[in-house]
Amino acid sequence: MNLENTLIMIPGPVPVAPRILRAMAKPIIGHRGKEFGDMYNDCRTTLQELFGTKNDMYIISGSGSCAMEAAVGNVIGENDTLVTIENGKFGERFREIGERYGKVRAVKFDWTKGESIELDKVESALAEGAKAVTLVHNDTSVGIKNPAKEVGELAKKYGALFIMDGVTTIGGDEVLVDKWGVDIAVVGSQKCIGAPPGLSAISVSKKAWDSMVEKPPYYMDLKAYKKSANKETAQTPYTPAVPLFFALHEALKIVKEEGLEERIKRHARYAEAIRAAADAMDVEMFPQLNKYSKYSNTVTAMKIPTGIDDKKLRNGIKELGVQVSGGQGSLEGKIFRIGSMGNISKLDILSTIQVVEIVLHRNDVVKKMGPGVEAASNVLK
Repeated sequence: MNLENTLIMIPGPVPVAPRILRAMAKPIIGHRGKEFGDMYNDCRTTLQELFGTKNDMYIISGSGSCAMEAAVGNVIGENDTLVTIENGKFGERFREIGERYGKVRAVKFDWTKGESIELDKVESALAEGAKAVTLVHNDTSVGIKNPAKEVGELAKKYGALFIMDGVTTIGGDEVLVDKWGVDIAVVGSQKCIGAPPGLSAISVSKKAWDSMVEKPPYYMDLKAYKKSANKETAQTPYTPAVPLFFALHEALKIVKEEGLEERIKRHARYAEAIRAAADAMDVEMFPQLNKYSKYSNTVTAMKIPTGIDDKKLRNGIKELGVQVSGGQGSLEGKIFRIGSMGNISKLDILSTIQVVEIVLHRNDVVKKMGPGVEAASNVLK
C-alpha cells in the first residue's frame, strides 16, 4: 500500500498541507534569537484568537497530553481535590493524570454506551469541595461535544478552577475561553489547526496563576514558560522543536487566511455531511445525546453495522486508499470514527463517504449504491 496516497480521515493526526510540510524544511535557526522570538509571539497571538482569550499563552514541545499534564500538575498538589468529568477516553485520561498529583473525585458516565454528561452529578461533586474541575470539550473517543459553558458556570459557583481540554475543538469549533470562565485550556497541533503532531499550547488565567503549587512538574513548569516568554526576546525555557514551530506558524497563517468564522462553519458542515450520509446508509450514530450535549463537529462516531465486523470494514476502507479509526478500549470492534478536521476539502469528505459506501455494499450491508454520497453532496452544496 502506498501510504503517500492514503487519505487520513481519523480524529488526528490530520493531513498536513504541502506548504506546511515545506515550512518544516527551512534551515534551523537559533531558538534564543529574535527570529524565533518573533515567530513564537506571532503564534501565541493567533492562538489567543483561536482560544477566545486574552489570557497568557504558551507553546510546549509536547503533545496534547503533555499540556493536559501541565494544566493539572501546576495547580494540583497532594492535598488538593480535582473533580474529573469522564464520558470518554480523554476524560478518563484527566483522572489518570490527576491521581499522580493529588486527590481525584471522578464523575463517571458510561462512555462505552456513549452516555452524555449530566450536570446535576457534576454539581454534586463540586459541592463537596474541589480546587479544580476538568472537562474534555470534545471527546473524540465517543464523538460528543460537551457543555463547556455550563461547566464553567458551575466551577465559578463553587470557586473551582476550570481546566478544559480543547484539543479537538480549538481552531475548528467555537471556543470562548474567557466568556466560559476557563482558567486553563489546552490544544494540540495535529487536530483542527492542521499542523503535524508534537506541539501543544496552553492558556493560563490570573486565577490559575494565583493557584499554582510550589513544586510543579519540571519540564512543564508554567512559571518557567512565563519567565522565558517575558524576556526581551521571547523564548521557551527548554529547547523547542524548531521545525514544528515553523509548521505551526504556517498552519496558523492558513487559519487566518481562511478566517476563523469560516473555518468553524466548514468543520460543522463537513460533520453534518457525514451524519447525513450515515443516516442515508442506515448507519447508526453512537453518542446518546441529552439537552447538554451535541454531536462533535470534528469527528463522527458510528456503530459498526450488523453484517460486517470492524476488521473487514476498516481494512476494506484502507485497501481503497482511506484510513478511518476504530473504537478505543472497550469500544474496539463496536464503533468506527471518521475525522473531519483540519485543512481537508469537500472532495476528501465525499471520497471517504463513497469508499465507506462501496465497502458496505460489497458486504451486502448497503443494498444500493449512492444514497450516502447523495445525502452528503446535498449538505455540501
